[in-house]
Amino acid sequence: MILPIYVYGQPVLRKVAEDIPVDYPNLNELISNMFETMDNADGVGLAAPQIGLSVRVVVINLDVLSEDQPEYKGFRKAFINAHIVEKSGEEINMEEGCLSLPGIHESVKRSDRVRVKYLDENLEEHDEFVEGYLARVMQHEFDHLDGKMFIDHISPLRKQMIKGKLNAMLKGKAHCTYKVKTLK
Repeated sequence: MILPIYVYGQPVLRKVAEDIPVDYPNLNELISNMFETMDNADGVGLAAPQIGLSVRVVVINLDVLSEDQPEYKGFRKAFINAHIVEKSGEEINMEEGCLSLPGIHESVKRSDRVRVKYLDENLEEHDEFVEGYLARVMQHEFDHLDGKMFIDHISPLRKQMIKGKLNAMLKGKAHCTYKVKTLK
């Protein structure tokens, strides 16, 4: 089922999400709905707060990039109770966008290597180092679990320059091709 994506201004996007118990009701259905919602919006990642749930669940699909980046062929995973344990490596600047901030793209500096702990769809534990573009996507999505958005990583000057777009979102004016839930 395609769910509405919560847009900037929704309080759930600024809350720290809770870990879920392993017997969380309808977890597989939630993951399936999140993938369907993300695919419908042409995203590569979606965190549960973006659909109004303050729980630590993220889905990522990098298979859509596999033509240019073959290492991501078939990469479509859910991350449950995900946490970044450590950031290392070089800080790299790259443009980011977000389904909860339609029409806004800004350059964000992020570490190119992270250590993450999470449960997969089969509730198996993982503790691993991730590098490159996947590390960036994980940092972006896992930020949502901590009540942060990519605009929190841009300079005050850049934030001032997008203030009009942010205010429009607060007034319920979000222009995109997918279903959204705004404040108004």
